[in-house]
Amino acid sequence: MRIITGRYKKTNLFSVPGKTARPTTDYLKEVIFSVLYDCADKKVLDLFAGSGALGLEALSRSAEKAVFVDFSDKAIKTIKQNIRKLKCEEDCRIYKKRVGSFLMKTTGKFDLIFMDPPYDKNLVNSTIELIFEKGLLNTDGKIIVEHSKDEKISEELQPFVDYEKESGRTIVTILTLNKQET
Repeated sequence: MRIITGRYKKTNLFSVPGKTARPTTDYLKEVIFSVLYDCADKKVLDLFAGSGALGLEALSRSAEKAVFVDFSDKAIKTIKQNIRKLKCEEDCRIYKKRVGSFLMKTTGKFDLIFMDPPYDKNLVNSTIELIFEKGLLNTDGKIIVEHSKDEKISEELQPFVDYEKESGRTIVTILTLNKQET
């Protein structure tokens, strides 16, 4: 697992130890960031962050800051290792919290919200709904969801879907508030 491009290009990242984490493949990172294209000056939130690879990729591509949220001790330790390796401590904040609890309490607004919840735990739609409910997405912001193809985006959220790509048992879905207006 590595940073694809930008100021940290080709830097190998630490992976979360054990068999529960699913690192985002380079192919899916390429798909995600080719659609996002520009991360410059964006405020990034990486939920269910795992190793922090998506938020760190955005930082490598000139995002302003990244906030990482995960409840796993192993994930938090790995995110800290990766941040130290990249020497980007000033641009990062880490929260060891359950995602729902973090979203209920945060007052931050973000331009890019990455989420890669555990597969098939019914966390996808409820997390997206909470992000919208709490108004955590900036006007032109995007939510990027990596999820199991068995856990579909709900009918109520379909009007916000801007992009979908299936790869194996994974789907990448990008949602935006402004989708209904376009």
